[in-house]
Amino acid sequence: MQIQADTERCVGAGMCALTAPDLFDQSDHDGTVVLLTDGRCGRQTADAARAAVANCPSGALTLTD
Repeated sequence: MQIQADTERCVGAGMCALTAPDLFDQSDHDGTVVLLTDGRCGRQTADAARAAVANCPSGALTLTD
């Protein structure tokens, strides 16, 4: 599973970082999403990644298999 984050679309709500702090953070500069991994997630982080994508108010996060 691969996570993509569109920083142009991100509004900096921080739901990703709250939902999956092992996968996401926020930029100190503008609050937009920062991936803490290379974008790949395994079985241990897949549920957290799905929840973060579902909770993103701007739709800036996507998952692909």
